[in-house]
Amino acid sequence: MTTSMTAPAHAEDGYDLWLRYRTLPAADAAARVGGARTIEVRGASPALTASANEIRRGLAGLSGNAPVADARAPAIMLATAQNRDVAMLHLPLAPLGAEGYLVRRVSLGNRKVTLVTGNTDIGVLYGSFALLRHLQTGGSLDRIDLTSSPRVKLRVLDHWDNLDGVVERGYAGASLWDWWTLPDLRDPRYTDYARANASIGINGTVLNNVNAKAESLTAPHIAKAAALADVFRPYGIKVYLAARFSAPIELGGLKTADPLDPQVAAWWKAKTDEIYRAIPDFGGFLVKANSEGQPGPRDYHRSHADGANMLAAAVAPHGGIVMWRAFVYAETDPEDRAKQAYTEFKPLDGKFAPNVIVQVKNGAIDFQPREPFHPLFGAMPKTPLMIEFQITKEYLGFATHLAYLGPMFAETLASETMRTPGETVAKVVDGSVEGHAQTGMAGVANIGRDRDWAGSTFNQANWYAFGRMAWDPTLGAAPVAREWAAMTFAPSPRVVDPVVAIMMGSREAVVDYMTPLGLAHVMATGHHYGPGPWIADLKRPEWNPVYYHRADKAGIGFDRTKTGSNAVAQYAPALARKLADPATTPERELLWFHHVAWDRRMASGRTLWAEMVHDYDSGVGYVADMRRRWDGLKTQVDTERWAKTATYLAVQEHEARWWRDASLAYWMSVNDLPLPAGVAAPAHDLAWYKAQRFPYAPGNPQ
Repeated sequence: MTTSMTAPAHAEDGYDLWLRYRTLPAADAAARVGGARTIEVRGASPALTASANEIRRGLAGLSGNAPVADARAPAIMLATAQNRDVAMLHLPLAPLGAEGYLVRRVSLGNRKVTLVTGNTDIGVLYGSFALLRHLQTGGSLDRIDLTSSPRVKLRVLDHWDNLDGVVERGYAGASLWDWWTLPDLRDPRYTDYARANASIGINGTVLNNVNAKAESLTAPHIAKAAALADVFRPYGIKVYLAARFSAPIELGGLKTADPLDPQVAAWWKAKTDEIYRAIPDFGGFLVKANSEGQPGPRDYHRSHADGANMLAAAVAPHGGIVMWRAFVYAETDPEDRAKQAYTEFKPLDGKFAPNVIVQVKNGAIDFQPREPFHPLFGAMPKTPLMIEFQITKEYLGFATHLAYLGPMFAETLASETMRTPGETVAKVVDGSVEGHAQTGMAGVANIGRDRDWAGSTFNQANWYAFGRMAWDPTLGAAPVAREWAAMTFAPSPRVVDPVVAIMMGSREAVVDYMTPLGLAHVMATGHHYGPGPWIADLKRPEWNPVYYHRADKAGIGFDRTKTGSNAVAQYAPALARKLADPATTPERELLWFHHVAWDRRMASGRTLWAEMVHDYDSGVGYVADMRRRWDGLKTQVDTERWAKTATYLAVQEHEARWWRDASLAYWMSVNDLPLPAGVAAPAHDLAWYKAQRFPYAPGNPQ
């Protein structure tokens, strides 16, 4: 796409993501790129080759001229710290670790070069993408000085991809992995996927669903995973597999999967050795156990630590790790689903092997539009904890609702645990509080075979934001949004400013029209699409939305104080005291922690009921405003992406009104209260909303 104000925008399908490298106007290209350049590579490795190829691609696209092999032309030099000439510069590279980079104008003899360096070739790769990001967002090569290293060690995408090609909770088509044609056909999309991930610092990918099939560990599927590992390796990406805990029974013919049974441990050791023979740099296993029907160590009256440590012993000789999910959703704690993970994992603090990292969701229930941070953060100081975010929008309107999740990531990461002064979730996750060597962030991916990868242009921003904020959890949602908008559309403020304005309030709008003031899990059953706060007839109590909102004539909300489930006691004492009092609980989380009277006065002076109505209307109003802002960008954005986004925004406004109207109709049936003066009534009666059915919603295994 051109940034010229006179040339028309041309159509794009979104395939290039934020790596578009569209030609700049001549004056901008000259100022930023400085004419024809030569790319000089010191050393040889697949990662250095990938770095050089990416810079050639980027400079050719941005300048409209391919770099030339001319010793007289200004050079970009790619070299690691081990290069003799680089070593003689005495640059501050040691603190950058294995993945950090430095990009700087330096003098080598009588030559001025733009040096891209790091302690390893992967550091050079990340520096190459940083250089291109700098150019795409308005920077130039003159006086360039970039340096960064990741604050989090493991930055991983979790693909909930099944072997039949269905992506659970995926809204961008079938699985990216064509298991049928692997390992023979290595689709070019796999390389482009790796490029995109490397550009934002992601260094791992879990190929299969946490609801794993044992067949993922058979020899044919190991060969398929090995083929993907070969493609990803030059881009610094390791592959991991989700392991089904009962695989020794299903594949090995054993009568048990008891983690303390020597035969079980031996089976896993042999299977792990087999994987490492095929994939020498295999990352390790991700495990979902004893949750939602998945097998696990508790089937044998063993602990999660027993199960994790058995697998950890198998991968440890190879340098592998085990990511053991703390998501436990079973009928074992009927009092309060939000308490289950803490109840089961807190007593195990310090009992996990050194190469186990416990993977904890950002909130205590399940990827809701807003949840307070998980109480395990700050509660297991002897155990490395890896935060898990959901990039795919299972509960936030699927692919069609525009919801930029950067503010949600930032909100959780900046939350103070109040266990020690200044301790935030980010500081727990990056290891700086307890000095853990194993640190990580995982994102449940929304990547499929759709040409735009993520189902919509703005869904790409959530993939981008996750990677950038996993690299550095303190980056902030707005700066990341500005980067993404400049690279995805154009670096002009006339485009970036309104796009960022749309993005930054979009997730809060979804919260307002779906789950205001701390409500949660009021979505319809199974597919989680659309409102269903009235559902009350499912077998287990915690499957029903009424379990979570507990609305009655007196009030609404889940009492998690000592008069209720006392879930507040799972937080550090200072924070627990704050959350135990409705007056000191943030209003955005009020109904998560308290059952509140409908006529309670809020900070605005409105009653709780009037405040809820106001929030529903605010959410709908924000979506209408997003549509107006997007309409104003019609001449600045290419036709295809503009039209698809405009269509989805129209869908979102319609569905936001549906959410608002259905929710208000139900609450009014419970509280018998009228709407505040001047507020529009729901478009239909409650029976109409209850009658809606969506049997083949995407992302929901049928």
